[in-house]
Amino acid sequence: MEATLQAEFVFEAVIAVGATVDLGPGPLGPRRMVPILSGTVAGPKIIGEILPGGIDWQLVRTDAVTVIEAHYSLMTDDGVLIRVINKGFRHGPAEVMRRLAAGEPVDPGEYYFRAAPIFDAPSGRYDWLNRSLFVSSGVRNPDSVVLRFYQIL
Repeated sequence: MEATLQAEFVFEAVIAVGATVDLGPGPLGPRRMVPILSGTVAGPKIIGEILPGGIDWQLVRTDAVTVIEAHYSLMTDDGVLIRVINKGFRHGPAEVMRRLAAGEPVDPGEYYFRAAPIFDAPSGRYDWLNRSLFVSSGVRNPDSVVLRFYQIL
């Protein structure tokens, strides 16, 4: 008998980001960081805001895949602070990625943007976040990122 996977939508985050900071080349490729400025969180299981001060660390590998590792905090509408580490990949055809880098709007169906978040929530109402796997799908806009988070059941 095989166990099947199901996913349940948890929330959408609309995250305002600052200008990309080029950190120069590294042994695995160009490095950069994107400041996380603020944002909103809304969905059937969590409502709140993204707090300023997060960073999305990025590495552009030699195969043109951008490895993302975003670290940020969210505060729920009832005042609970939750830490998020969201690791994943963004890639697509060279012309599409050039348009994204230039700040042009690009249909999210033209590129791949997926990540696997880990949550660190305190005991209580949101501690279920500490016990499940999640995935997120993303859209990169010129000054924001929209992420939809799903719990793997």
